[in-house]
Amino acid sequence: MLGVWTLATAASPGFSRGLYWPTMKRLSRMIPALFAVLLAAPSPAAESVALPDSATSDPRAIKIADRVLQKLGGRDHWDALVGLRWSFEVAQNDTVRSVRRHSWSKHTGWHRVTGTTRDGAPFVLIHNMNNDQGRAWMAGNEIQGDSLTKLMARARALWINDSYWFLMPYKLRDPGVTLGYEGSQRDGDYIYDKISLAFRNVGNTPGDRYWVYVNQASGRIEKWEYVLQGTQPPPVPWTWDDWEEHGGLWFATAKHGAEGRTIYTRSVETVASFPAAEFTAP
Repeated sequence: MLGVWTLATAASPGFSRGLYWPTMKRLSRMIPALFAVLLAAPSPAAESVALPDSATSDPRAIKIADRVLQKLGGRDHWDALVGLRWSFEVAQNDTVRSVRRHSWSKHTGWHRVTGTTRDGAPFVLIHNMNNDQGRAWMAGNEIQGDSLTKLMARARALWINDSYWFLMPYKLRDPGVTLGYEGSQRDGDYIYDKISLAFRNVGNTPGDRYWVYVNQASGRIEKWEYVLQGTQPPPVPWTWDDWEEHGGLWFATAKHGAEGRTIYTRSVETVASFPAAEFTAP
């Protein structure tokens, strides 16, 4: 479900789970192609309704997930958060291939994403996740009609994907996520608890599987692995690095994969209030 840009996405209610992530070869090919074919591409399928996870999750995994949130800053800080801005960047070695800037009003559901197509045209998508309404501009021109509807679907898909790379540690207890405990492992000087994530009645690819590794000493997720629906093991690993504190909450700003692949979720801002134009104008 990790797709840095593919539309086979999955989501959970209210706060979508972006779980469609291809290999870097696919990733570097898909992202720049997105807006070149944006208006012609079909919309993704409707999202499913998620079910509670507490009855099926392992109590040990739930306890570890709750500690993860505590170490991130705690439930009170997270619930009080008004909004965030951050940049989602895809890099190969020292070359950044794609950049998108997000703004998210946590309590209203408004989301704004900006970037540039591979042809150099700027885009602005403003989207409300509660009703899929919004506005869009491509190369400075406002889009209307059926094309706008498709662009709102793209805005949701970009949110699903980019926010999961950014906010996954905050989402372990989301509805529809079943947590399993798969024991502890030593890696160098540290011992990690291995937690599995499976998805029930959530999104379009519920067969995706994830594993996160929680440092027992720090309570922090330092690595994840995944096997996507329709693919075969071994799992694809990424480390979660370069943690920063913003507004009392902690965020990993770099995810490192094999062969010089990096996903940056950086330039983070916690927002106390948004100007009205942020979700109404380009």
